[in-house]
Amino acid sequence: MVKTSVLGSIKRSFLAAVLYCGLAPAQSPLSVAPKIVASANGFLSSLDEGQRSKVLFEFNDAAQRMKWSNLPTTMVPRAGLKMGDLSGPQRKAAMALLASTLSQRGYEKVLAIVEGDEALKAGGGGRGSPMFGRDLFYISILGRPSVKDPWMLQFGGHHLALNVTMVGVDGILTPSLTAAQPAKYTVDGKTVRPLGAENDKAFALINALDEGQRKQAILNYKVADLVLGPGHDGKTIQPEGIKCSAMNASQQAMLLELVSEWAGIVHEQAAAARMAEIKANLSGTWFAWSGPTTNGMPAYYRIQGPTLVIEYAPQPLGGDPTMHIHTIYRDPTNDYGKKAGGH
Repeated sequence: MVKTSVLGSIKRSFLAAVLYCGLAPAQSPLSVAPKIVASANGFLSSLDEGQRSKVLFEFNDAAQRMKWSNLPTTMVPRAGLKMGDLSGPQRKAAMALLASTLSQRGYEKVLAIVEGDEALKAGGGGRGSPMFGRDLFYISILGRPSVKDPWMLQFGGHHLALNVTMVGVDGILTPSLTAAQPAKYTVDGKTVRPLGAENDKAFALINALDEGQRKQAILNYKVADLVLGPGHDGKTIQPEGIKCSAMNASQQAMLLELVSEWAGIVHEQAAAARMAEIKANLSGTWFAWSGPTTNGMPAYYRIQGPTLVIEYAPQPLGGDPTMHIHTIYRDPTNDYGKKAGGH
């Protein structure tokens, strides 16, 4: 998890590239949707006609909806506007829009992931490669920003894909991919771990289970990558591991805290509604594990319920698997906000 003492360093570093716009202020429930729409329209108004034609898509554009990946943009091209092609004020407006749709901690997590890609570019893994860096993230809008009609904001690039479908105040974040390489880096001498909480809370949970529970949770085969990652929309898998109904109240609370690392990325009101839905389905939710149970070792895990799939998968590419993490967050019943209609 990004430490508060480190956030200022990340923001200062990111400032040079995007004229950091500040975290979204606390919002009253009735004002969330209008403020997000106002931010979207503010961003669109900062663009010229040619840029608007590139950033805007029809809400029902299925091809654009699915144009996301964990791979670099040079390997899987994205559509929309590239951050590196925006002026300073346009970048600021784009980031203000992103901040308005996300919670404070969600926005901080995104900044840490983006800045990690810049660290990858500058470090030995990237060797200054044009495949990486904060300029290679894209933004697009599907539909017209509205307080009542559904529309979507997409933001992503290497190791990041946010698909936020807005339906009034509701913000549906699935499917979204958060990843990190390096999973740990330093800014001004401070350690940053974009997905540190996703790691630490999971190891705390697996070690909070008793021996019998761990035997249920730990799979008898190895899982090394995301099962329902990019390109696997609409696919389903059978739940495995231990059912949450077999956990005690403390263990269930730990699992919900872990889930909140994904569900809590979107703005606070939408996140609260999402967490309430997940909690209501907790008895039918499963937790599965593959790998060592000692923190600091690479291990895969999956959380799966009626409206939820989360996967966390260390990657061997680049050497140390704990330094290269992929995760996916889905709702099989509502990916891309399909309950809102239109697709």
